[in-house]
Amino acid sequence: MKETTRRLIFRSIHLVLSIPIIGYIYSPFDVIPNYAPATRFVFFPAMVLSGLWMWKGHVVRLLVWNKSA
Repeated sequence: MKETTRRLIFRSIHLVLSIPIIGYIYSPFDVIPNYAPATRFVFFPAMVLSGLWMWKGHVVRLLVWNKSA
């Protein structure tokens, strides 16, 4: 897989995962408890991990490849 394709996939995942978080922030207070568990424990951590992978993924790949070799 080309690096540009991989980057496009991670950007898309990152943007799609941010949509529920924006809905959580701007929703009325009475519906926040419905969104809270999924947003806190699924969407936000997955968005953070995808963002970190886009930012420092090259370092993670080097660390993983050097330890396994």
